[in-house]
Amino acid sequence: MEIIIITGMSGAGKSLAADCFEDIGYYCIDNLPPSLIRSFLGLISKGKRDVCKAAFVVDIRGGEFFDELLENLTELDRDGTSYRILFLDASDEVILRRFSESRRSHPLAQGTTNAEAVQEERKRLEPIRRIADCRIDTTKLRNAALAEAITTQFLGNGKGEAFKLVIQSFGYKYGIPAEVDILLDVRFIPNPFYVDSLKKLTGNSKRVRDYVMRAPEAAFFAETVMNLLRTLMPAFEREGKHSLNVAFGCTGGQHRSVAMANILYAKMKDEGTDVVLTHRDI
Repeated sequence: MEIIIITGMSGAGKSLAADCFEDIGYYCIDNLPPSLIRSFLGLISKGKRDVCKAAFVVDIRGGEFFDELLENLTELDRDGTSYRILFLDASDEVILRRFSESRRSHPLAQGTTNAEAVQEERKRLEPIRRIADCRIDTTKLRNAALAEAITTQFLGNGKGEAFKLVIQSFGYKYGIPAEVDILLDVRFIPNPFYVDSLKKLTGNSKRVRDYVMRAPEAAFFAETVMNLLRTLMPAFEREGKHSLNVAFGCTGGQHRSVAMANILYAKMKDEGTDVVLTHRDI
């Protein structure tokens, strides 16, 4: 089992790091008392859920529990449990600015200033910083750059898991899907619903697909969308996104949108894209 301990300075990006690990398939738990790491691993080993990668955010918010981290790591060593420690850091100036922008106080700033709290945190974190397997300074890193740094360090490449394209069809009469990045309206295509022999079929039928693609605009549209996705998918991936949701909509979600979604799915799959297809309203 792959185990990552995420720790470091408050305001250095641990929450973003946890989101990144979750995106690449890790089971993540935030603000876990160190003494519970072994208990959780024991629970997983006895349970039915298949968890092969886990990441735990352990930091100064744990108060006295955090001070037990080194002792708990020693116990993991005795058990023969392998793990890696990711330590996130940033300059004092940037950390203080992030707290100011978020209008939050440092976890240790009780009766003291944020600046004094940052210095106290550095002192308490120094022992764990020294033994960390990976240290990332987020002072000048944007979110996407941090995600790339993490996947490079922990997966051996800058991409992580394969980028996934999610294609779906829907009907406008039932509302726009909640999760969509690119929405494409195909109601400009002649509607098979008004053809008696096609009305009771769906876009899963070859007859309906042939009817839809008979329109010159439909073929042009399909090729244009293909070129758009070929261009945009690498760009989204560079910005740290792991999937792209594309939705095709027609009036009822039965004919045109289904046919177009099927066509684009087949084309992208043939090109080796990791693609998922769903028809919401059939």
